[in-house]
Amino acid sequence: MEQKNRLVIVVAIVALIVGAVCASFGRVLFAANTPEVILPSSSAGTGDISGAVDPGQEYRGIEVTPQTVTGVVATLARPSSYYRELTVETFWSGGSSTAQVQVWTDGGWSHSVQTLPSGAVRHDLAGEDTVYYWYDGSQQYQTAPADEKSSDLAQHIPTYETVLELEPEEIASAGYELRGDLPCILVEVQPPESRLLQRFWIGVNSGLLVSAEAEEQGQLVYRMTAYSPVQSPCPSDGRFSLPDGEVLHTVGE
Repeated sequence: MEQKNRLVIVVAIVALIVGAVCASFGRVLFAANTPEVILPSSSAGTGDISGAVDPGQEYRGIEVTPQTVTGVVATLARPSSYYRELTVETFWSGGSSTAQVQVWTDGGWSHSVQTLPSGAVRHDLAGEDTVYYWYDGSQQYQTAPADEKSSDLAQHIPTYETVLELEPEEIASAGYELRGDLPCILVEVQPPESRLLQRFWIGVNSGLLVSAEAEEQGQLVYRMTAYSPVQSPCPSDGRFSLPDGEVLHTVGE
């Protein structure tokens, strides 16, 4: 009886080993035969898929639709270190305003400098859990709690990753489109019963928001554009210091 039990245990162990080996090879074979999704390069047209393709690897371009766009956006990633410039416009009945913004980002820190329509220059320096803000000419600064959206809020731009949380019925349309000659993924968002239509153009090459618009009942109320080249990594003279001279971060550290 004891010998029979040992035999049963040995057979069970062998079965587990065989199962593990088969599962491992199954994953490898599945991965080897799964096409890799690639996005348009800067030289591609609005409907083309191009890029460097390894001879032994199968690639497929994925059609961007309201049903697939969140999966495509999920493949994008913002650079961890960069500098760029953008323009933010707001519109209302009978008028508009424009702000120019410079942004330095590195090592989890972000410093945005806005030149407001009044001519005043505002600084927002965001770290992991604190935002420091002040105006040119002042040695004093204020602080506020920070989170993952604080840098975007300081720049007055939407956080495009929020589209990943949407249901397909909240996405009005999606596709590839050139914006300022940059290949982008376009997402139009309008939740049911909402009067606000939002558009996001996300750069395929940079992973950054290239442009955004908001319309309310057909009238443009907001527009952001960032067509100038992105410098990545952030220049070594990137500014991450307070107005009193205290340095909170040094590029590359």
